[in-house]
Order: sequence, then structure tokens, then C-alpha cells
Amino acid sequence: MNVAIIGLGLIGGSIALELKKNGFSKKTIGVDKNISHCKKAIALNIIDEIQNLENAVLKSDLVIISTPVDASTQIITSILDIVDKQIVMDVGSTKYALTNQIKNHLKRGNFVATHPIAGTEFSGPTAAQHKLFKGKVTIICDQKDSSPNALNTVKEIYRILEMKTIFMTSKDHDVHSAYVSHISHISSFSLALSVMDKEKDEKNILNMAGSGFESTVRLAKSNKDMWTPIFGENKENILEVLENYIEKLNEFKKAIKNNDKSSMNILIENANGIRKILK
Repeated sequence: MNVAIIGLGLIGGSIALELKKNGFSKKTIGVDKNISHCKKAIALNIIDEIQNLENAVLKSDLVIISTPVDASTQIITSILDIVDKQIVMDVGSTKYALTNQIKNHLKRGNFVATHPIAGTEFSGPTAAQHKLFKGKVTIICDQKDSSPNALNTVKEIYRILEMKTIFMTSKDHDVHSAYVSHISHISSFSLALSVMDKEKDEKNILNMAGSGFESTVRLAKSNKDMWTPIFGENKENILEVLENYIEKLNEFKKAIKNNDKSSMNILIENANGIRKILK
């Protein structure tokens, strides 16, 4: 297949590398508004050529949308408007706004909504890497709305990437993502901001940082261009999760303020229940 990658960042670039390596892509065409990303992706042999969006879609058999989620929502209709037999998939972290927008489009069956759950705190084509997806989970949403051919092709792509595929609705996906991914990033951003407010001397942070702190704030290095759109697209679910999260923080605050060791023990023991989920 000729494959168009719309958005030459970590995820799009890593998918391009794997599909090239495994012989799935005959030619890889890149699209990105960032000229520097385009030049780097060519230099790193992630893609074979650069085209504008329309030419890339028309010259491809498979179109992979790997842009920030607000951009994906903006361009998805324009892509479906010009496809014939091309298969289109996205890899974004939010789904409902995008799928709801195209639910009545004549080419809806050409599209498969997906979310490979993989990544690092780094961004851009230089962050792309082989085996990023191996052993991880990908989600395919609203599979009944995709044609059998499109769905089977995308399943094969994720088999090549060595990912485990699960299925759910777009609406459920966004709710679950708010709880297990989006709140984690907000927590990390908030902790980083709190620590930097208190510790103006960076050496103190570095000297006292243990593995727990490092693992918790790792996500705070994540790219604003990716995460600000995610927070906007999934606002309602995230706000609901934040209310619950703030409530739990206040329970800890109250217990600590009152030196209520019994309440602290209960909170910690209840939290330990996560072991049954994350074995």
C-alpha cells in the first residue's frame, strides 16, 4: 500500500517506521505544516516524500491521521470528501467529537477510529522509534460503523505493530481515557508546577528527586500542542474526573490537617486496591 501519514510526530513517525520495516508500505507520503518536521522525517527515512493534504490522500491507499485531536476533527471531513476506496484511520486520544461529526458521512465506512495507547514524553519525528507499540494495547472504536475491508486492514496494521486490540464505543473510550490517561497528565503538570513554585533552586529538586517523584512528573514533559487540544476535546469527562480527584485530595488534606491517622490509613488502604487492577 501507499501510506499517507498526516502529522509527522512520535506516533505517526513510529507507525511509518514499523510499516516500512515490515514491508506493508510501498511508499510513505508525509504531510505536516511544520517544515522542519518534514525535513527531519525525510532525513530519518521515516517517509519517502512530502505532499500537501489533498495530493497525499489521492496518491495513497491508506491515510493515517496523527495530528493533535482538534486538528483531526477539523480535517477529517475534508479527507472523507475526496476519498474513493482509500482507508482512513486516526490515532488520537479522543474519539467522540470526531466520530460524531462524521456519523452521517457517505464515506463513514472508509474510516476506522483507533487509539494506540503508547508513547513517550518526547515529540516530533526525532522521537519516532521502532517497537514503540510492541506488547501495548490499541482501541478500535465503533467497529460496526467501519466497512469490513477497512476494519480488517486496520486490524492487520495493529497485528504488525504487535499490539493487543480491544473494542469499545467512542463515548466509552473518552470516559475511560479521562480517568486513566488525561487525569494522569493533569496531575503530573500540577505537581511539577507546585514543586517549581516551592523549590526555586533547581539543585534542591535534582538532589532530592527519587524514583517516585521522577516517575510521577515524567508526564509533565509532555507537549502542550498535543495535550491542550485533548483537554479541550474531552472537557466534560475531564471536569467530572477532576471533581472526584479534588475531592480525594481534600480528604487527604483534611486527614493530614487534623492528624487523623485512622482516616489516612483508610485512604491509603483503599488506594492499595489498585493492586488488583494493576498486577
